[in-house]
Amino acid sequence: MGSDGEVERTAQKENEKKKAAALAPIAKPLACKKLQKRAFKLVRRAAEHKCLKRGVKEVVKSIRRGNKGLCVIAGNISPIDVISHVPILCEEADIPYIYVSSKEDLASAGATKRPTCCVLVLTKPTKGEIQAEEQEKLEADYDEVVCGVSELASSIF
Repeated sequence: MGSDGEVERTAQKENEKKKAAALAPIAKPLACKKLQKRAFKLVRRAAEHKCLKRGVKEVVKSIRRGNKGLCVIAGNISPIDVISHVPILCEEADIPYIYVSSKEDLASAGATKRPTCCVLVLTKPTKGEIQAEEQEKLEADYDEVVCGVSELASSIF
């Protein structure tokens, strides 16, 4: 028999296979593990500073109002029709977007218990101000993820 570590790894691999099977066919550009980790870190930091719009309705409203940022979309949404218009809106508004594998992981990074279809990470909070030091950290993470997204998008398209 294997050790507990081996059992956990096999369970984790099976879980990843299930997530990959549940991905929507339109989920491109899909973030690699490293970029997903960076994106979730950015979403977590943005949620702490109230620089995050959660859910399709809020994200669409924010994009139409002209707010700029990074759109992170979950790839395992069913039915696809719920989010199929979001990438088009992002492209029209020159907003970078990336798909991640799981709506549950996206929700936990965004500090909510409810699974979230998409989030829009803003560089500045909608209300109030944050400290200059925290603003610099947020913008550095944002630039890092946007750079990775643009590289991934250019390799796909």
